[in-house]
Amino acid sequence: MKSVAASGPPQIQLLVDLYAAALVAADPMRVVPTQLPPPPRGRTVVVGVGKAAAAMACAIDDHWSGPMNGVVVVPEGAALPSTRIRMHEASHPVPDERSVAGARLLLDAVTGLTSSDLVIALVSGGGSSLCALPAPGLELADKQRITRELLGRGATIAEINTVRRHLSAIKGGRLAAQAHPAHVVSLVISDIPGDDPALVASGPTLPDHSTCADALAVLRRYALDDMPLVRTALSRGEWESVKPADPRLAGHEHKLIASAWDGLRAAARLAAERGMACHILSDAMEGESRELAKAHAAIALGVATRGAPFAAPCVILSGGETTVTVRGGGRGGRNTEFILALGMALEGRTGADRIYALSAGTDGLDGRAGAAGAWLVPDFLRQVRALGLDPRLHLDDNDSATPLEATRALLHTGPTFTNINDFRAILIEPA
Repeated sequence: MKSVAASGPPQIQLLVDLYAAALVAADPMRVVPTQLPPPPRGRTVVVGVGKAAAAMACAIDDHWSGPMNGVVVVPEGAALPSTRIRMHEASHPVPDERSVAGARLLLDAVTGLTSSDLVIALVSGGGSSLCALPAPGLELADKQRITRELLGRGATIAEINTVRRHLSAIKGGRLAAQAHPAHVVSLVISDIPGDDPALVASGPTLPDHSTCADALAVLRRYALDDMPLVRTALSRGEWESVKPADPRLAGHEHKLIASAWDGLRAAARLAAERGMACHILSDAMEGESRELAKAHAAIALGVATRGAPFAAPCVILSGGETTVTVRGGGRGGRNTEFILALGMALEGRTGADRIYALSAGTDGLDGRAGAAGAWLVPDFLRQVRALGLDPRLHLDDNDSATPLEATRALLHTGPTFTNINDFRAILIEPA
């Protein structure tokens, strides 16, 4: 895992160090080797998908002593050298033809196996768009349109993946069903609030408890039930996913090997080593970025002015996945929008001059921000206005990256080769 550095003041470097500690806790090279199953009598095939799949595959390649081969589907530019496992690059967050090709590679890799064979499935966040094989009769363009609209209208990741599992020929347990009668062991790095492994990458190797009716309800909730083919197929249950009682999945195993909670606990331990009190609010926060920013601002101001709910100095941590309802045409992501909205919520308030913050995606990329996320210093908005920028206009245009880039407050990491969702840290100094 690469080191992460910031060009901000020491308070920001502390928060960046906490973020880096969270990444180390979810480093596939660290967490995969101890979770490998025993070798089978027959073949070992590795399949994987997601932002952590490349590093997970390399960890197996380095530690698996017997014969093995396979393929993993990873984001563009995120492949790593591996001697025995093929790396196929595809598109995120909206699928493309490479995503379709990747799905077919995965299905082909597990076709024709026997009960003596073992499939090790490496599953991590981002996999839903990286392998996308449309359900029978559905076109890729239809899936692309639905994905874009759900992302832009503020749907939660659970809602989006419920739809994805029912518009797919590989998700919702279908990849594991294709591997029958081989034994499938899924190693999961979770980016999902609540850590339901069946939701990560839309669960290609795990049974699905949701139904076609649930998927249709999501589409109706966001006024996207206007495609007759999709509406009819879901209404009739024609694209139902693989359920827990399906005999093709009997005896399969899954292991949750890293999550947001692991990352937050590692960050809290480092804060304690640095002599700083640290409090974890939650590892599963959801909601609009700007609204969650207001809630975090209220807590931080309470600490700064009243010593409640915690005493300063301290660090407050939270994880989870916010959403952004796109109303403008600007450049940014949910983490940069959180930081810009947090700065606006703090501006002019007593105690705000002692508050520093960082919010970043643990995958190294925050939407269209061109960075992992961003940080906030007390005079951030003064710097923005001194450059002739209006923070309110940029927030309204979903253009949070522009003022943050202008003030050199973007956090650049490149691909981290893991993904345990978003990481937020707020430091409140004493009066």
